[in-house]
Amino acid sequence: MSVITTGPVIVESDNGLVTITLARPEAANALDTAVKVALLDAVREVAADSAARALLLRADGKHFCVGQDLAEHAKALGVGVDSAMGTIAEHYNPLIAALAALQVPVVAAVNGACVGAGFGLALAADIRVAAENASFATAFTGIGLASDSGLSHALVRSLGASQAMGLLMLGDKVSAEQAQQWGLVHRCVPAGKLDDTARALAARLAAGPTAAFRAVKDLVHHGAPDLLGALERERTVQEELGATDDHRAAVAAFLAKSTPVFTGR
Repeated sequence: MSVITTGPVIVESDNGLVTITLARPEAANALDTAVKVALLDAVREVAADSAARALLLRADGKHFCVGQDLAEHAKALGVGVDSAMGTIAEHYNPLIAALAALQVPVVAAVNGACVGAGFGLALAADIRVAAENASFATAFTGIGLASDSGLSHALVRSLGASQAMGLLMLGDKVSAEQAQQWGLVHRCVPAGKLDDTARALAARLAAGPTAAFRAVKDLVHHGAPDLLGALERERTVQEELGATDDHRAAVAAFLAKSTPVFTGR
């Protein structure tokens, strides 16, 4: 595995799997300006890397991310509202948009507290694996705010308006088990197995049919509003994928009773 960058955000690459690690454990991976800038740069680098075939988003320490660094926020409020709230347009919006736009599968490994903008980061991933000790909360109304980092969209899309409204207004913690039951989490595992489980899943995706995964993301995130439209989109996508090397090689491997090797082409 090669280390690409270090600092508050560590970027590593290994056989098509890029790992981005939030590395500010002493502050529960709170998002100060340095972390937000480095994280956005890292995601953009993944988007521009033709060798990247999957992304694993994880965190060092006991907690995934407790959201905005409130000490930094308080200082910015002292300067003025524009200084404090400008981070949404400058950092959070482009970061969540960049994560959502990635053409490769994104896996988030969530441990401990996943709060506020940290929750938004996790929900921007395609698949979430959570440690049994993980908990999720919006927390914004607790400090007199509403939501950012795409939470209002992601929660309504995942849970429906009523459940999302409850989470956003009340800010109650949701356990990893409850999150899995609600469909916010794909898999819940013992804390000691989180990294290995999430990495194995991300590596499996990195070794898979990249074009097919890209098409799945597009169909799910930008699906047609009606059945006939969805059928037509699926037809178009399947025809395009039918021309890929991965599809032809996988069919040949199936007939030969062997394991397919996907190249991402």
